[in-house]
This record gives sequence, C-alpha cells and structure tokens, in this order.
Amino acid sequence: MFLNSQISYKAYKAAIKDPYFVDKSELIGELIPLLGRRNRYVCITRPRRFGKTVMANMIGAFFEKTQDKNLFDGLAVSRNKMYTQYLNKYDVVYIDFSRGPELCTSYQAYITRIIDGLKKDFRDEFPEVEADNAKAIWDILQEINEKTNKTFIFVMDEWDAVFHMHFVKEEDRKEYLLFLKYLLKDQPYVEFAYMTGVLPITKYSSGSELNMFTEYNMVEAEKFGSYFGFCDEEVDRLYQIYQELTETPRFSREDLRLWYDGYYTAVGKRLYNPRSIVLALTDNQLRNYWTSSGPYDEIFYYIRNNVEAVRDDLVLMAAGERVTADIGQYAANSMEIGSREQIYSAMVVYGLLTYADGKVFIPNKELMTQFNEMLLSKDSLGYVYQLARKSEQMLQATLSGNTKVMEEILQFAHDSEAPILSYNNETELSAVVNLCYLAARNRYRVEREEKAGKGYVDFIFYPERRDGDCLILELKVDNTPEDAIKQIKDKKYALRFQGKLGEAQKYTGRILAVGIGYSRKTKKHCCKVEVL
Repeated sequence: MFLNSQISYKAYKAAIKDPYFVDKSELIGELIPLLGRRNRYVCITRPRRFGKTVMANMIGAFFEKTQDKNLFDGLAVSRNKMYTQYLNKYDVVYIDFSRGPELCTSYQAYITRIIDGLKKDFRDEFPEVEADNAKAIWDILQEINEKTNKTFIFVMDEWDAVFHMHFVKEEDRKEYLLFLKYLLKDQPYVEFAYMTGVLPITKYSSGSELNMFTEYNMVEAEKFGSYFGFCDEEVDRLYQIYQELTETPRFSREDLRLWYDGYYTAVGKRLYNPRSIVLALTDNQLRNYWTSSGPYDEIFYYIRNNVEAVRDDLVLMAAGERVTADIGQYAANSMEIGSREQIYSAMVVYGLLTYADGKVFIPNKELMTQFNEMLLSKDSLGYVYQLARKSEQMLQATLSGNTKVMEEILQFAHDSEAPILSYNNETELSAVVNLCYLAARNRYRVEREEKAGKGYVDFIFYPERRDGDCLILELKVDNTPEDAIKQIKDKKYALRFQGKLGEAQKYTGRILAVGIGYSRKTKKHCCKVEVL
C-alpha cells in the first residue's frame, strides 16, 4: 500500500504523456543535497490545484526502486551530475493522506488503515524483522534500521486532509500531529521527508510536533517558488502546442492571461493556475476549472462570520482594486477566522485571493466570476447585494438610453450606508459603478483603465457576441457627463472595438459612449448615453 507501491511512478508516467506536460524535474536537483542531512524535512504549502501532487509523484517516482530506469531520461533532472547516483536507489514510503478506508466515519478507522498498511508492507519486505501489530510502526522501522542499516524516503501528499474531514475532532487532530511526530521527527531511518498541503504547518502545529519541517509557502518563501504553478514562458510554450494540436483554436494567449494569471511567487514572479491552464487547452474552452473543484459557496464561507469587516473591500476588489492587508502572521484555521486579517489570510492560503506588495486582490477572471456570483446571491452583504441585484436593471437602462433610471440607481447607491460611497475620488466612484454593472459581466468582458485610442478609459465593455452593443464608460467627479463623452471622442476610445489595420471591424454592434458625472457639492449623479 505505501512502501515501494509504484503508485507515484505510474501517476507520473501518465503525467509525462500529457501533451501539456511541463517539466519541473529540476526540483529534484535541489532536494538531493538535503538527503541524510539534519534539515531533511521539507513541507511545500500551496493552494489546491497548484501541482503539489504531480511534484510529489515525481519525487516518489525518481527515488523509488523500480524496474523502469528510463522514465526521467530526457527530462531536466537527467542533466544533473548526481542523476544516476540517486535515481531509483531508495525505499520510498508514499502516503496520500486524503485517502481513507471505505465508508470511513471515524478518525480511528482512518489512521488504523495507514498504520496497519505500513506494518504489513514492512513485514512483507523485511520478514527477518518481527513486525507484529503490538509494536508501534516507528519501533518496527527503528529495528529495521538497526538490523539492516536501511533508511527510507517519506513522500506524504495532502498532510492536512484530516483537518477537512467532518468526523475528525479536535482531540483527533492532536493525536494525528503526534503520529507524524513519532513517525518522523529525529528518526535515524528517515533519509528524507517531503510533505505537501494547503494549510501552513506553523499555524496548525502549536507545539514542537512538526517543527523539524522547513515550510515553503507561496507568499513568503522564495525557495522552490518556480516549481509550483506555470510561469509566462511555460504558458507561452503550452499555447504554441495548443495551436498546433487544435484544429480551431477558440481563444487567444491574452485570454489565458486574463482568465488564469494573477498569482505571485515571493520574489514577485507571476504564476498561472496549472489545472485551469491544462484543462482550458485540452477542452478548447475558457471556463471555471479550478474554482469548480472546490465546495459550493467557498468564498462566502470565509467572510460569513464578519461581513462588515470586508464588505467595502469586496466592492473595491470586485472593481479590480488592491486592498492593503497584513496577512503574514494570521492562521488559516477555520476555527479562528474572525478578523479582517484572518479572513484574508485564509483566502490567500486557499488561493481565493492573491497577495503582493502588502495588498490582497482578486487574481483573475476565473476568481472574479465567483466573487460576482457571491455578490449577487448573498443578502447578508447588505448594500452590496442590493446594488448588485439592481445591476441588470442598470445595464438595460444604459442600453436603452434611459438616463433617468441610471441616475436613480446611482442615487440609491449614494444613499446606502457604506462609507466607501463618500466618493472622495474617482476610485471610489468607479468601484460603486462597477458594482452597479455587475450583471453585465455575464455578457461582457469588462476591463478597467485599459489603454484605448490616445488614453486610458475607465471601463470598456466587450460583448461576447460580435454583433452585441459595445460600451465605453467614463466617470467624472465634479464634472459633467458631457465632459466625459467629449473625452471618449477626443481620445478615440472606440478604436478598441476595431480590428487590425486592413481587417473588418471586430465588433459590428452599436458603440455607446456612457458618461457619468458626480457632484460632491450637490451629491447628485448625471448620466448621458450617446451612440458613436
């Protein structure tokens, strides 16, 4: 079940065959020097679907004794001078902690499967050593080490899975941490221990249970940052393969960036979500792949206990803004999510937000659609929900040129209780206007401050259909909507809807210039819609 099971070998062999496989095997070269050393305990924490299991399979397949010695030939690690010295030379214990026994309803049944499986594996492999069930597994391993001088590499995927199992109680979690401590900490039979998960060890292990591990997370740790997630250059190569393999490609390289980019390594290098990229290229379709792999209402789960602390921030982030937050020292434990900083810390850990330069923000369109759905469906969000629900009415009023209804909705926004609606600057105004047009995102690709013509436009709405109406929206504080439309015309923002020189117009529907003015003195909004 766990010792030299070849599970990781077969899984990685299948991964290599994928046309969108990305070779990250250079990681092995960075791990080899740690074998047998004091700092031989490594834990990688990342949001789900960031390639942790693929890398765990790769490590297990590389070190584990196997009959196939050619799996890594041609990969980057094969150029390492230590390649042949370490390839397939170790007994590997590979444990996927997300798996349990059939119809499991208790922690005892869960952990017993692992313990009994390990004992049977070592009893079969080392019959000369007594390995009855009365002995602890670490005592059996110590005896094997003393009699045979054997050491083992431990590869453990999803170490934190038990923290999400409904039947696991708080005392079970403490017992589980002790199990890992007794199995691994300072044990002479541990040649190397590699562990992955989403949750940070330092937040869940309150004592010294797992302090032998060096943890590498995405926000703070620079080392190993490039091995989890896809960088721009890797996505460029994958997109070229996609164009070669796909008879009728349905999206551009820029579309991939808009949908799945937006995460960052600790050194500021941009990352894409690997699962979403691979599935989008495979299916020839842009949609929510990563977010659909988690529980329904996941985003709201983290804010539900303190909506007021983050409600105004959500308005800004849904408009594409970044919000200052200190998330470094807060736990992602679901039992401790209460303060604004704890909420954001948890959401960054789980990949629902990203963090860079001291600010949190929604990374890409894939996540933005999930936030928009939440804003449209949760009445506990107060004014945010009320404005979002009016957004369909706002869009229809704009398309029909009904400025009276547009102004009434904007006035309703101003009369709501949120301090963000003080409209001290165009950033706050644009955040609220974005909320008032939230429903438009179901039919439009909405961009903010995009380079258009001779300048930057506040909002530009690209319709999904070529014959759909196009919108250019310009905001003015203490200016008139006529001034806004004049800017749209003078700076030729409508050029964004045209194709390249010599090509037919990209969009054939109407182009509407939408000017919105707000007076801080009178607290009134004025709107104007003009067909260009």
